[in-house]
Amino acid sequence: MADDGGGRKYSCRTASETLDWIHAIIEFLKPYRFFLDAHVVNFFKDKLWEAVDKEWLDCLRRERAEKLLQIPSGVAQDNWPDSLKEYVLTLRSLSLPRDQADLQEAFPGVQTAPLNNVLAQGMNQKKKHEIETLAAVIGSIARKTGAQTVVDVGSGQGYLAQVLSFEYELSVIAVDASSHHGSITEARAKRIEKHYAAKIRKSRSVNKVFSIPKAVTCQVLSPTMLKDVSISLLQENDLENPTISRENNDDTPPEGHGSESPFPSEANEKSSLVLAGLHACGDLSVTMLRSFMECDAVKAVVSIGCCYNLLSEDGNKEADNQCGFPLSAGAKSTSLYLGKNARDLACQSAERWRNLGEADGLQNFELHIFRAAFQMVLCQYYPEVITRGATIGRQGKALRRKHHRRILESNGDIKSAISATEFAQEVESDSTWARNPLLNDSSTYPKSLNGKSSSVDRYSVFVNYCKAGLGRLGLHDSQDIELFSLWNQAEEYSDLVGPYWALRAGLGPVLETLLLLDRLLFLQEQGNSLIEAVMLPLFDPLLSPRNMALIAEKA
Repeated sequence: MADDGGGRKYSCRTASETLDWIHAIIEFLKPYRFFLDAHVVNFFKDKLWEAVDKEWLDCLRRERAEKLLQIPSGVAQDNWPDSLKEYVLTLRSLSLPRDQADLQEAFPGVQTAPLNNVLAQGMNQKKKHEIETLAAVIGSIARKTGAQTVVDVGSGQGYLAQVLSFEYELSVIAVDASSHHGSITEARAKRIEKHYAAKIRKSRSVNKVFSIPKAVTCQVLSPTMLKDVSISLLQENDLENPTISRENNDDTPPEGHGSESPFPSEANEKSSLVLAGLHACGDLSVTMLRSFMECDAVKAVVSIGCCYNLLSEDGNKEADNQCGFPLSAGAKSTSLYLGKNARDLACQSAERWRNLGEADGLQNFELHIFRAAFQMVLCQYYPEVITRGATIGRQGKALRRKHHRRILESNGDIKSAISATEFAQEVESDSTWARNPLLNDSSTYPKSLNGKSSSVDRYSVFVNYCKAGLGRLGLHDSQDIELFSLWNQAEEYSDLVGPYWALRAGLGPVLETLLLLDRLLFLQEQGNSLIEAVMLPLFDPLLSPRNMALIAEKA
């Protein structure tokens, strides 16, 4: 349920309520289509600020970055224009609440236990939090529905599958499109198996049994395919896996991984299972919901989506039934078309932006300024690059983080510096920025990160940004490029980038809410009173921004 603080509430307990919420979002979005279709890299090139209320920009250009970063969370300041405050507060009222749910209230008797070091090996803090929480929820749902098997859709390296197998003693089928991930899943499972087999021998637990996850390499392209894979592998306590007990602890790996047809020809359709997907990308989360409806053996589904930019979409009222959006009949009837930029915007993390702080917020805005100014260089001197859609990747973030770490170290803030380094390590490990001597010269950085840094300092960083960006694209730096002139054009409006970005980012949680409500409505529209579907924020949104789980069960 969402509440704007003024008594107006939205709910999604019934199909009618959910559809009303969807209609409210669509109506709100209509005047802000220019935000949905835009991309901040074109800020200077397309003069994007001209579409925004001038009173809003005049107000926000004087605001601290810390305040701007609160806009996506629906926080408005008292001194802002009334129309701006209404915009920001409406963002909050239309968005699903993201604070982590009380798991004991939602799943009575559920027990979330810390993972042991063997199971947690290789997991970062975010992944460990997600797996501990989700495994407990799935275990609770499996007990409630009587399901003994879980199909982990988009299983990745098998973290969830292994916890469900070894800790919750469930049979698990780990389905992933990558054979490399399947190999990792099997290798990890063998290491974990030895640990648990030793524990069983030591404790002499004769009745203690568990099965190893079965890794299956399969690109799930349709609900029918997922249904066939799941049902075919449901055999009476036999997934072609070894069952480990005190008397049976051999190291035989699971069969079937990577083979063209690892599935038995006949299925035991009386068996029941749970479909689970932790951040199953794009259409995969939607496919899970369709499979839940089409397959009698699937008693429950737990879907946590992500990568909305990868969703397939049809803007026609008669959309293809297999499109990722819109999914529900109600959403299809609106003829709404979002587009890739809008779906990409739905991936924004309001909670993380809100907690960035002033310095990190300014870094974020500076990066967008340099990238948008660089876009003018590409458009004017290398238009073929824009035509072919080439990207420079995330190299600019490594530059800003490297500079930020230098500042933190100079101030003695070693803990924060280490944190910043860990956050950027993957990006910087093979980075054009990290290898470019010009970018490691401290004299090329601005003396301060606020808007008062000198134009010359910011220009020097922009020059280095352009050189590294061109190198990343395999382009030669030309002496004919008038960087100074282009920078002057951009800098005049550079203080509007932060306000524009914040106003646009504020639509992210609303767009994600729309996509998720569409999925919920799809289940509610089936008219089956035996199906119960709810939307719950399972994770701490600071650790895991994509924390909304769509959970449905069949009675």
